[in-house]
Amino acid sequence: MAEITAAMVKDLREKTNAGMMDCKKALSATDGKFDAAVNWLREKGLAAVAKMAGRVAAEGLVGVVHEGNVAGMVELNCQTDFVAKNPSFQELVGTLAKGVTQGNPANIEAFLAQSISGKLVKDLLAENILKIGENMTIRRIARFEGALGTYVHSAVAPGAGAIGVIVELEVGDASKQSNEVVRQLAKDLGMQVAASQPLWLRREQADEKQLENERHIAREKARADGKPDKILEKIAEGAANKFLAENILLEQPFVKDDKLSVQKHVEKTAKELGTTISVKSFTRFKVGEGIEKKADDFASEVAKMAGTA
Repeated sequence: MAEITAAMVKDLREKTNAGMMDCKKALSATDGKFDAAVNWLREKGLAAVAKMAGRVAAEGLVGVVHEGNVAGMVELNCQTDFVAKNPSFQELVGTLAKGVTQGNPANIEAFLAQSISGKLVKDLLAENILKIGENMTIRRIARFEGALGTYVHSAVAPGAGAIGVIVELEVGDASKQSNEVVRQLAKDLGMQVAASQPLWLRREQADEKQLENERHIAREKARADGKPDKILEKIAEGAANKFLAENILLEQPFVKDDKLSVQKHVEKTAKELGTTISVKSFTRFKVGEGIEKKADDFASEVAKMAGTA
């Protein structure tokens, strides 16, 4: 049996982009023969999957599944919007969202180790990467139980679209938690979150650094406009309050009746039902949000393969 050195593993990794442990296994299985190890990785599908892992995956879909008092959401990224339109990809998004709902994983690592219909999620993902031919990543997941509302914006398939939202309510009278009025309220608030993009639920959750930045911008603008120093702080606080009103969900104008704030609409609905209702939390996923896209990433690779670049 040949000795497997760190240098051999490093060389194989550089050649295939496969993981360190997989490279070591490949070399061990082939008695240290480099070309045979490359073939071993390719046969297992590990070289192809790992090679694609370096590609930027910023497109994709958000999948949402709502079953009874449980809802799950997943963002699955791919490289191109073309693949996001693929029925196989859309089916995978739905399967993963259902898996989050049923399995209650603590985080993505736990989710990848979860089994869905007899397959580990990580294996299901690798299988689809090879089948479709693009890198895919599960970027984030969320799961809630209780009085919930879900909303999917720009849906391309049932429960799959560009934006997904889950809103969690707290209902004083538990017997009214599943009331159709409560369900509709939660769904409407999901639409509100999707459209208005609130940053926080209530004021005490606001990021002080962001608020101070708004104050700073307002001060400097007022100073440049020749405003007297004695009113700069008043202008700064006014700007911060305006920013909060625009970005606090409960303070935003309600999307279906802008004469009422979200908070007032919730209170009105609760009064009509004869109970208390409060918005406990919300989660909003938008595909590719915050991912730096490289416009030429996939196109340039295809061009190189075709010999046109």
